[in-house]
Amino acid sequence: MATATPTITNGVNVTQLVDTIELIKKDAGLARFKFRSRTEWVSGGRCETEISGFYGAGSEVARPRTHTLAGDEPPVLLGTDSAPNAVEAVLHALAACISVGYVYNAAARGIAIESLRFDAEGELDLRAFLGLSETTRPGFERITFTATVKADATRAQLEELCDYVQRTSPVLDIVRNPVPVSIRLVSE
Repeated sequence: MATATPTITNGVNVTQLVDTIELIKKDAGLARFKFRSRTEWVSGGRCETEISGFYGAGSEVARPRTHTLAGDEPPVLLGTDSAPNAVEAVLHALAACISVGYVYNAAARGIAIESLRFDAEGELDLRAFLGLSETTRPGFERITFTATVKADATRAQLEELCDYVQRTSPVLDIVRNPVPVSIRLVSE
């Protein structure tokens, strides 16, 4: 029996994407994932995060290699600027998630993307972080994105895709809506 050649659009295996969606429709438990990371402080403003396995699609998944992310601060914030700072990493995570949403959903709709870019900007006031204000929030006050896309689609199709991606982006949801976070302190 011959195996059908998968449909690839935007580098996405659309055949596998559709098959995955059908499997999850039959077993919603396959949609449950748990991602983990371990961050170690190095010195000053620098830390390093390791990301390896995760739970998803009904089982534990061991990656063939550990991914390492670093964080630091620019000199004006007393760091050595050896890596992006945490709020810049949030902008990256948000743009990466929205990018995946655009590309995968465009592929599923048969839209070929020639180029896609996101310019992101987050504004914050450091007074709360520095303990100088209890009325200013320590996080971003606003984030603005400009999406530049070149694709074989109409403006209306791209706008509908943009709206859909915003409704379904996990990281955008995390940023827009409060997520319960608990911190358990362990002394060594």
